[in-house]
Amino acid sequence: MSSHGKPISRIAIIGVGQVGTAAAYAIILHSLASELLLVDIKTHLRNGQVNDLSDVSYSCNSKTSVRAATHQEARDSDIVVITAGSNYSTGETSTQHIYQKVSIIRSIINEMRPFRSDTILLVVANPVDLLTSLAHKLSDLPASQVLGSGTFLDSVRIRNLLAETTGVAANSIDIYVVGVHGDSQVVAWSDATIAGIPINESLPLSTLNRDELSSECKKRSRIIIQEKGSTPLGIGSIIYSICSSILFDKRNVRPISHFQPEWGCCFSLPVILGRAGIIKKIQMPFNNDERAALDESVKDLRTKFERINEDQ
Repeated sequence: MSSHGKPISRIAIIGVGQVGTAAAYAIILHSLASELLLVDIKTHLRNGQVNDLSDVSYSCNSKTSVRAATHQEARDSDIVVITAGSNYSTGETSTQHIYQKVSIIRSIINEMRPFRSDTILLVVANPVDLLTSLAHKLSDLPASQVLGSGTFLDSVRIRNLLAETTGVAANSIDIYVVGVHGDSQVVAWSDATIAGIPINESLPLSTLNRDELSSECKKRSRIIIQEKGSTPLGIGSIIYSICSSILFDKRNVRPISHFQPEWGCCFSLPVILGRAGIIKKIQMPFNNDERAALDESVKDLRTKFERINEDQ
């Protein structure tokens, strides 16, 4: 409890590069938590970010205080956000790069265990579904408390693209990107609605090029990275939104990566999100093509996850 009698809420961010810092900035601006803990093995970077973000906190009279912390201190937070990753090294293959990221996540979680029993673990580092699957296996936390940012940002993008195309406000459109984040992700057109009316009924098929919109959604990250080098602001706002849903027990529906027992790995489907993490899963009535695409997408993820487990 704070000196004012209010419970202290604490968010820890592990990895304070561009994404972690963008998330921290959003959290401070909205005074989302009482305390924000920053953790990074690069202590000079971490300390610099603490000082810079403290200036933000003071300048906007934020109720969020910022401080440097260790992994052991961070594990007692309400939410632990893992953004830590690695950049490609010269001559490194994509397989080697994935194993390097796996090693980083493994090291972080081993350093932090045991977590507080009600901690929510949010993985943002890519490949997000593979690393969320690994975090679920290693953390000893209930499946409902281990999440990945998954296809949440992709769902925001497809909604915005659809709004621009149709001239309908984005908050009147309900559409989700599901499955494994990346090239194999699936837009659930069969479940899309505008003002609660199925999109097939509210908009003539001839007015929408669904394949083109789905492709543009997939390419958006790549285009931003080509143009400015990274995409920290979009994903930073998504991290803030997920943390807000949890801390304020909003019970809103979000497409995030979580454990699917029938597959033995994590990928994105809509869930009701609240203080305990995943409150309930939402069943989506996919059509046959979407179901087949989802199955194919997840099959490749499961193969990679099984290979990583065998190699460790």
